[in-house]
Amino acid sequence: MDSEVSGEVSEITFKSLGVIDVLCEACVNLKWKAPSKIQREALPIALQGRRDVIGLAETGSGKTGAFALPILQAIIEKPQRLFALVLTPTRELAFQISDQFKALGAVIGIEVVVIIGGMDMLSQQLTLAKKPHIIIDITTPGRLVDHLENTKGFNLKHLKYLVMDEADRILDMDFEQDIDKILKVIPRERRTYMFSATMTHKVQKLQRASLLDPVKVEVSNKYQTVENLQQYYLWTPAKLKDVYLVHILNELAGNSFIIFSSTCNTTTRIAIMLRKLGFSAIPLHGQLSQAKRLEALNKFRAKNRSILLATDVASRGLDIPHIDVVINYDVPTNSKDYIHRVGRTARAGRAGRSITFVTQYNVELFQRIENLMGQKLPLYKTEKDEVMILMERVSEAQRISKMCLLNLNYEIRTLEDKKKGKKKRGADDDDDDCEESTGVKKRIKKKMKK
Repeated sequence: MDSEVSGEVSEITFKSLGVIDVLCEACVNLKWKAPSKIQREALPIALQGRRDVIGLAETGSGKTGAFALPILQAIIEKPQRLFALVLTPTRELAFQISDQFKALGAVIGIEVVVIIGGMDMLSQQLTLAKKPHIIIDITTPGRLVDHLENTKGFNLKHLKYLVMDEADRILDMDFEQDIDKILKVIPRERRTYMFSATMTHKVQKLQRASLLDPVKVEVSNKYQTVENLQQYYLWTPAKLKDVYLVHILNELAGNSFIIFSSTCNTTTRIAIMLRKLGFSAIPLHGQLSQAKRLEALNKFRAKNRSILLATDVASRGLDIPHIDVVINYDVPTNSKDYIHRVGRTARAGRAGRSITFVTQYNVELFQRIENLMGQKLPLYKTEKDEVMILMERVSEAQRISKMCLLNLNYEIRTLEDKKKGKKKRGADDDDDDCEESTGVKKRIKKKMKK
């Protein structure tokens, strides 16, 4: 869930903002003791019936609750099927939003469906035929557009609400054409909520094209992180990153970690290495099936695993309150992604910590992040002698993990070839964070033959 308590002492309640009793009770059941900053600003405007709202706030501020509560209240006051459409960039965020709608609207039997590309079209058609209240579409590449064009009898002519969550990410992924198609077939007389942690030129362009006299709610006017997040960088030679990573995990043992890397292969390799060293780690990336991704998240949420290795599919919107430390194993190439990554901790008024690994190859990327935030991060201090004690054990675990990864990649490719013949495998919905090269595949096959 993406809605949090701000942690500030306040007499403002959900009821005082205009939320009806049944939804106030749902907020209590979800342990939302008081509205967050963005909720305090956006809810009164939305509940008073303003047509369009733009909400800007740092990640982890409660944006989902700010648009879910007004929509649910409108459904209660005037029930209707196919009431709202929510566009969001990733599967994980889509299912999280779905869970939140269901939890808040449980008392009225709210029905929510998540539309995912790459999954069975017929089963989705049957689900849409039942006309759920809320449709959540992952705009990568936009399965909803397929249904609008090809599913007989399905339309959104009576839609009342359109929500674009993480609008900057959606537009950065170049799905403007899909959004344009959707805007053309939904009513102009609708309410539109556009929420994001960051504002870009593309978002401003979309605002001008699809919103009429919007109210702008901005609780953060620059790229920043929450005050209770302690941020550090750690300088390490690239070849020693794994050793320093294991040192930090040992030093901060007892905490819950999410470790971000840039590619699927790196994520899997580190997870295998850490398991060999006795850590309870699990990977999450775009090459995993939906079932495996949900399984990884559920195990981490349930604290059956203390370390989640992830690509940027987990950087946006995910609300797992018990994350204590975020480690940027790789510096993100897009500086704004740093804001979203570290926003996975220090949520709901809790304290949190982030550590970014800086090597000789990514100093400039790190400096861009500091310039974006307008602050210099302190060095995370370590004793090199203590770190290097781990070198032998880590090197052995690295060797094993690399061999395991070679075998795993080979087995995956072999299985895919058997299932699909020589047909080229289609890209998954949000696998753009994965780097696979034909050269690597050839080397794997050659090595396995030997």
